[in-house]
Amino acid sequence: ACLVGSEMCIRDSPAADVERMEFQLALRRRGISNQAVLRAMDEIPREYFVAPGSIEHAYADQALPIACGQTISQPFVVAYMTEQLEIGPAHRVLEIGTGSGYQAAILSRLARDVVSIERYRTLAEAARERIKTLGYPNITVRVGDGIAGAPDLAPFDRIMVTAAAQEVPQALSAQLGEGGKMVVPVGPRDKIQYVVRLTKQAGGDLTRENLIAVRFVPLLPGQAREL
Repeated sequence: ACLVGSEMCIRDSPAADVERMEFQLALRRRGISNQAVLRAMDEIPREYFVAPGSIEHAYADQALPIACGQTISQPFVVAYMTEQLEIGPAHRVLEIGTGSGYQAAILSRLARDVVSIERYRTLAEAARERIKTLGYPNITVRVGDGIAGAPDLAPFDRIMVTAAAQEVPQALSAQLGEGGKMVVPVGPRDKIQYVVRLTKQAGGDLTRENLIAVRFVPLLPGQAREL
């Protein structure tokens, strides 16, 4: 079955079923245990969110290139960062860096609403159409400056950043509600970065936990002038 208006096709075959099963087992072996996260990873067809030339690698545990010089994160990192957010069904989630829309789709299976911000109009429009076609009505994709967040819709219960910041973006932490959590890769470009989890305490203080080492594209300010 092919996605309308796209070159991407789901492979309906016994081999594809085995591939999806191995995908789930690999996540479990690497420590993903939250059943809601595992179910979301199983429900979202990752092959729809990769570039046409990467479909055969859609379920491999590796990052893959997409348009505008960006990437779709490896499945383990998507699952891990999602699990660390501890999302509940009543939560409103802000995602920074829509990319192809895959992470937003995963979040949409766990949260009440997802607002996703993308600086590249090309990526945002393609993700919006893909999300509409696949039927995830609780996702809103905006074109804009991710570092600025969405102050008009704040506060958020959870914030996910899918690009590496040099330091924790203060505008985003300000948009967390009390008790809210943010997961963000932090570190210099081309060096070791760490997934950081921040939790907002009563009074506005943030507690910080450094989690796993990762490698993400950099979080850039502003909306892209082209693409």
